[in-house]
Amino acid sequence: MRGKLNGAEDTGNTPVMAAPNITHILVVDDDDQVRALLRARFEKDGFEVSEARDAKELRQALETLTLSLITLDLTLGRDDGLVLAREIRATRNVPIIIISAKDEEIDRIVGLELGADDYIVKPFSPREVVARVKAVLRRYGADSTVSANNGHPDAPSHGRLAFDGGVLDVSRREVTTVSGAPIDLTTTEFNLLEMFMRHPQRVLSRDEIMTMLKGHDWTAFDRSIDSAIARLRKKIEPDPDRPRHIKTVRSVGYVFSSDVRKM
Repeated sequence: MRGKLNGAEDTGNTPVMAAPNITHILVVDDDDQVRALLRARFEKDGFEVSEARDAKELRQALETLTLSLITLDLTLGRDDGLVLAREIRATRNVPIIIISAKDEEIDRIVGLELGADDYIVKPFSPREVVARVKAVLRRYGADSTVSANNGHPDAPSHGRLAFDGGVLDVSRREVTTVSGAPIDLTTTEFNLLEMFMRHPQRVLSRDEIMTMLKGHDWTAFDRSIDSAIARLRKKIEPDPDRPRHIKTVRSVGYVFSSDVRKM
């Protein structure tokens, strides 16, 4: 893994942790010039930057660094970037922006379905990349650091959260439609909806959902989460068979795709 961490050149021997409260971007690309171009642009805008040339260096970075965002090429020598995107998304909440020379529609669709937050085609404008990185970080609520292991900070434990299907009252533990009619949820269904609304627009794996909902009788090998989400969809979705709020991300998990606002 190549990178200048905390102002010192990384020797590749001893992992160095990034300073706290720094937006830290990992650039994953096997092209030295692309990495250098992105590093220069990101550092100019005040980001901390590390680099990885292949899957091995990417995995090392995930284990040793607290990352705010990853830019990921799809062609890394013998390594498949789509496989790596799926691997990252299955275990981490860190945002992913794919930057690739592959410009076929199917590549973009598959990349986004696997959990990437944006897809940029090479050749690219460095200024546009920075703008789109900032847009993704804003969606994640990451003005500073989004932990690759823990996600973004929880929303307040009181007040009300609204989406276009209803309102969730955190303090009273009640959910109503926009018109004020009560939606009768079980404790598990309420906790699931609250969790999704605290993490809108973010793909969550089943393992992450189980971790966030500690205290529930989940197991990694059953389909209890899928069953609970199916029941929740029947109560909040206009058409549960074509969900608009809680969408399935194939081979990864789920995403709450509706905008959420505090009331």
